[in-house]
Amino acid sequence: MSYTSTLGGERHRFDSLARLLAAASPERSGDHLAGLAATSARQRVAARWALAEVPLTTFLTEPLIPYESDDVTRLILDTHDTAAFTPVAGLTVGEFREWLLTADPPALTAVAPGLTPEMVAAVSKLMGNADLVAVARKVRVVTGFRSTIGLPGRLATRLQPNHPTDDPAGVAAALLDGLLLGSGDAVIGINPATDSPKAVRELLELLDGVIRRYAIPTQSCVLCHVTTSVDLMERGAPVDLVFQSIAGTQAANASFGVTLGLLDEAYEAALKLERGTVGRNVMYFETGQGAALSADAHHGVDQQTVEARAYAVARRYDPLLVNTVVGFIGPEYLYDGRQILRAALEDHFCGKLLGLPMGLDICYTNHADADDDDVATMLTMLGVAGASFVICTPGGDDIMLNYQSASYHDALYLREVLGLRPAPEFETWLESIGLLDERGGIREVGSHALTAIGRELAA
Repeated sequence: MSYTSTLGGERHRFDSLARLLAAASPERSGDHLAGLAATSARQRVAARWALAEVPLTTFLTEPLIPYESDDVTRLILDTHDTAAFTPVAGLTVGEFREWLLTADPPALTAVAPGLTPEMVAAVSKLMGNADLVAVARKVRVVTGFRSTIGLPGRLATRLQPNHPTDDPAGVAAALLDGLLLGSGDAVIGINPATDSPKAVRELLELLDGVIRRYAIPTQSCVLCHVTTSVDLMERGAPVDLVFQSIAGTQAANASFGVTLGLLDEAYEAALKLERGTVGRNVMYFETGQGAALSADAHHGVDQQTVEARAYAVARRYDPLLVNTVVGFIGPEYLYDGRQILRAALEDHFCGKLLGLPMGLDICYTNHADADDDDVATMLTMLGVAGASFVICTPGGDDIMLNYQSASYHDALYLREVLGLRPAPEFETWLESIGLLDERGGIREVGSHALTAIGRELAA
């Protein structure tokens, strides 16, 4: 099936729905690398004009990747909720944009199970940055394990105390730094330097010991491969959340060594541990635009649409946390700060609209055309858009993964200027140890209360 539009007297033809979506995408280096990007601004506008007229039901009858050869396609279509889809079933993509901008929060929550990733990716291509912020801000997705994530007026953080050699003293120093700056209510999450079960278990026991000793209402996660988590759960290791990087096609997930069946197994094993206190959301997923393309597993679909398909995989497991590592893959896929910002807003919008607790690693690699001001801009816009959590590293510099991200101080800035607070359970804990001042802010470093707490935590 082909799609056409006429713009300025010139007729444009797009030979497939996948080609139409790719041409309608905002410009990004990854789509140029794949040979999928629009050839001109005029063609991009023509593609959006044609896309606006496509009925949403087309995405149910014309899969971008064949049903027979891709288990993510089968997951998307087999789990589609036709009843939830009913309020928008008669709309085109353009009409759906108007509906989203005027819908109230309960309507957005109710329609989520009836939306497919391709639908939300398509409508995002017709929306400006302000549209993406306005709609995402209305959507609330609340999850829980030992802390409650996603409540209105709250911003949680992942405390990321990575170390190049997984040295316990180095991890503990970064952990202490983050806790004393009010970070860690979403998760204390370490990217291990190796996937060795022994090393991972030692890190898990370190984090579990700190959480238990100081009764911190949060959860830990060592971001190892899912097979390592399954093995360690069987051996009695203190696994709170099961982590896995995922993508939007069967072939891309295979490049990560992952199948839906394996994720099913891990999910069921984690549920049986019953380690949560306020909820049973036990999974943590990371995604990122360009992952499928880098594995040559995108099937001719643009990188933003493939990214949205990964959210269907995440949605299957009712996760506590999902975040896009938006600038981590590099400038081959998102060239500069402008492209990274656009991708961040798209990913957050699409994930929230599909019912996921979306957060972000607002980051860039050192060879990208971006800087700390881009991080500040992205952080502010995503805070306004209602991101559930952000990832924070000491000084905004991850010394193990060698990339730049938000810092613990950046999260404090965002909470202050937007009037946001930590997760409620974590806020109560901060108050109980004297870290919050009378305005709800973190006490100055060097204060008597902080000095005493620091000595105790470092003991």
